[in-house]
Amino acid sequence: MNRAAGSHGSDSAEVLARLRELRELDAPTHGGRVLSYVYDAGLPELDALAGRAAELARPLNGLDPTTFPSVAAMERDLISFTRRALNGHRRRLGGPVVGSVTSGGTESCLLAVKAARDLWRRRHPDSRTVPRLVAPVTAHAAFQKAARMFDLEWCPVPCDTDGSVRATELIGHLDDDVALVVVSAPAYPSGAMDPIGSVSDAASARGIPCHVDACFGGLALPWWPGAPVWDFRLPGVTSISADLHKFGYAPKGVSVLLHRGRAPHRAQFFATTGWPGYPVVNPTLLGSRSISPIAAAWAITRRLGAEGYRELTASCERATHRLVRAVDGIPGLAVQGRPMGPVLSLVADESVPSVRRVDPHHLTDALTRLGFMIQHQPGHTQSNGVRLPHSAHLTITPVTEQTAREFIVALQSAADAVRGRRPASPVAALAAMRMLGYGVDGRVPGPSAAWAILRSVGVSKRAKPGDQAQLMALVERLPPPVAEALLCELLARIVEP
Repeated sequence: MNRAAGSHGSDSAEVLARLRELRELDAPTHGGRVLSYVYDAGLPELDALAGRAAELARPLNGLDPTTFPSVAAMERDLISFTRRALNGHRRRLGGPVVGSVTSGGTESCLLAVKAARDLWRRRHPDSRTVPRLVAPVTAHAAFQKAARMFDLEWCPVPCDTDGSVRATELIGHLDDDVALVVVSAPAYPSGAMDPIGSVSDAASARGIPCHVDACFGGLALPWWPGAPVWDFRLPGVTSISADLHKFGYAPKGVSVLLHRGRAPHRAQFFATTGWPGYPVVNPTLLGSRSISPIAAAWAITRRLGAEGYRELTASCERATHRLVRAVDGIPGLAVQGRPMGPVLSLVADESVPSVRRVDPHHLTDALTRLGFMIQHQPGHTQSNGVRLPHSAHLTITPVTEQTAREFIVALQSAADAVRGRRPASPVAALAAMRMLGYGVDGRVPGPSAAWAILRSVGVSKRAKPGDQAQLMALVERLPPPVAEALLCELLARIVEP
């Protein structure tokens, strides 16, 4: 575009140069230095292929696949690929496994809950009961979001301190008012595999749908040695979510939600002819949808095939076992529980004296300063009083195998630097909030007060990663509504002009 034709615009070269400057501030998305959020296959060819496919599909609108048949064709192929990976391609009781491509794991989870709620209401047309959504406390937060959005009672079932949940505990909560029970494959916080077989059998006997949240592990566990049966081979599993933008190695955001039977799938749809415009039919929460991520995922799944995913998963497995051995050799640090899949949660080793323990929050900050980013996970006190320890999350991808030696050296160095250091304790901020009465009778700080509290623990709009132990300690010690108000304020301030 000629500069004269615009209104104070920049030329294309200037725009792209500015974007490159902004990207220099980001954590690296490739190279294995960020062990959360990003999923690097370590294959530059896949990035190039995804980019070309995404550009070819950029002008398309997923709102109407009758106008753009390529959209329907790519979705069919992605559903077929995922269905086969999750053993839903053979006709079984309950009808064929069918589904939709969504914008990500959260949307898949929301739709699974929405469909279950609508089906429950159809079965109980005269009931004034608010149906319940039962899940382990370690189930992804997207299910809490779904419960709030779709007016279900959230019923989190406590776990053991290693992050595992007992089947009897989940089954004990199943009754006629349960619209859906959720189990994870595996649970993101700890990597624990929920007791899917026992729970799905019990749910089926009671006529309750059972959703397996495999958003994290759905495209790794099918090829993971020693994984238990957890997918559509279990007759009580009625739906599964699996993210293609995680271990499918596609760009954000693209996921697949599969249902056993057409009727549950159709229950997730929204359709109306009750307005004077075009008939609206949405299989997902979105109307207009970008097809670029779908095209990229389609291209990658066709390029890799099942064998390609098997090889990449084998790389993840080797790296995971190597990191477990390394952690076992670091005094004061331990792997939480018995994770299944390419994920580890690191906790302080409570079996050694406090002077030898490695605090996960301090460890995470120290690692960041050494060039590797893992993820803070605050501690959580459950409804039964049992506290899940604060931890550090590691997502292991194929590229981790290439950087494992360097990462282990950094992990050992960071652990040595913080060993024996007491966990962070934001005493002043906690005292101030108690004095102001936040957390009493539902009282939470407003925007100005929340920002002042955040600043008191070192948070600012331009704060760099690597110094979050104080913030995490504050979050885990506050009543949830207060902590959530602070975190909302943080995210809002970051994008405020």
